[in-house]
Amino acid sequence: MAGHGQDRKTIDLEDGWAFMQRGITKLINILEGKPEPQFSSEDYMMLYTTIYNMCTQKPPHDYSQQLYDKYREAFEEYIRATVLPSLKEKHDEFMLRELVQRWSNHKVMVRWLSRFFHYLDRYFITRRSLTALRDVGLICFRDLIFQEIKGKVKDAVIALIDQEREGEQIDRALLKNVLDIFVEIGLGNMDCYENDFEDFLLKDTTDYYSVKAQSWIVEDSCPDYMIKAEECLKREKERVGHYLHINSEPKLLEKVQNELLASYATQLLEKEHSGCFALLRDDKVEDLSRMYRLFSKITRGLEPISNMFKTHVTNEGTALVKQAEDSANNKKPEKKEMVGMQEQVFVWKIIELHDKYVAYVTDCFQGHTLFHKVCWLIRLFSTLLSS
Repeated sequence: MAGHGQDRKTIDLEDGWAFMQRGITKLINILEGKPEPQFSSEDYMMLYTTIYNMCTQKPPHDYSQQLYDKYREAFEEYIRATVLPSLKEKHDEFMLRELVQRWSNHKVMVRWLSRFFHYLDRYFITRRSLTALRDVGLICFRDLIFQEIKGKVKDAVIALIDQEREGEQIDRALLKNVLDIFVEIGLGNMDCYENDFEDFLLKDTTDYYSVKAQSWIVEDSCPDYMIKAEECLKREKERVGHYLHINSEPKLLEKVQNELLASYATQLLEKEHSGCFALLRDDKVEDLSRMYRLFSKITRGLEPISNMFKTHVTNEGTALVKQAEDSANNKKPEKKEMVGMQEQVFVWKIIELHDKYVAYVTDCFQGHTLFHKVCWLIRLFSTLLSS
């Protein structure tokens, strides 16, 4: 088919396309796993040259525009005849597997066909500012397949994520491959991933943890609830690492924190036998540290804790001062040296109190400024005692 100079025989559109169509059919057979020999370099050169010749013939035999249209139609035809039907007959995880396989094949087809039609990309498309061949191929997949089944795909993915949340083993690699399609199909922007998947995931996450929180807040002590909340946040973070897009992490964690912690902060912190006061009373350093870790992530989440800490320390200090006053008032005047000893005991107790809670501020509350004022409070008590 190739020829040189003036002696080159004009290829008319019908013959030229019939030849190209055979090449496309061969490629589709290979993709479909039918017995078909691979392309030899001769095959490849013949297909490339045919396009080259048909685009460089003198008008009216320059068929660039027609070939550009036929390139797109080749994808549309294959998708309608073969790809879409194969996806529509499968469901759930089987459909996801089929989709991943079809997307992978589609990218191979785009790569080969855009090589055959390469001459169009270099000259015709550049001059006319048309969509590049690669993108035309991907847009066909997006408009004819993705738009058609994206709702079912999203439902199947979210169903698997919820199964994993319930402790079941799922195929994470499969989810990663499916979600990569949502990203790649956006051709450089995240619209498909965000609008067709992520928005729905975030809503599902809110609903999922809202239900969990409602039962946990009733059944669990404050420390047990916090252990569960911390574990859930850790798992969601891992989930992003395994198959979600990194951009989803802050949005996802925000939903979980909101449902598990922000919505139940007051109930949790004020639980009668296990809330913040109980933890301070019983010196539960590890639980207090966890409380700080969790609530420091929430807007104004630390204020109620620092207020309860202040109240607790004030009560302890006030009790000591009162004890000191009572013992001083009960002493008979002749036992002066006894009074001196008592005073010393109370000063020691205040120093102990101060050291203990300064350690809380640095160890449990990571030296956060909201908790610093409490140390000043204790110093105030020591001045009260020594006066």
